[in-house]
Amino acid sequence: MKTYIWKKKTMKQLIFALFISVLTLGVNAQTTVKSPTTKVITKQSVDIACGECQFKMKGKDCELAVKIDGKFYFVDGKGIDDFGDAHGEHGFCNAIRKAEVTGEIVNNRFKAKEIKLLPAK
Repeated sequence: MKTYIWKKKTMKQLIFALFISVLTLGVNAQTTVKSPTTKVITKQSVDIACGECQFKMKGKDCELAVKIDGKFYFVDGKGIDDFGDAHGEHGFCNAIRKAEVTGEIVNNRFKAKEIKLLPAK
């Protein structure tokens, strides 16, 4: 039976290769991709108004917002003046209205596909 004697150089290379392999596996195990949170809303009756004026949301300017399941979301895809003057007597800055909405909640914003205002009471 032959006895193999490792040279110091070969042993250092083996240890270095093992260290790099373990490090690579550890780094790969840490990669997690966070997907955006998405919730589909289909023909749901919600409150709709100006987020800043009526819902007391923090924002830059008067912006359309909806209240879905007790949470407030700014709206993308429709503007606050698309339904008339927002600062008028019954505008979104002065009144909370009901609407039937369809769209998605993505990253805490409501992406509107359809908004149908319901008659005011």
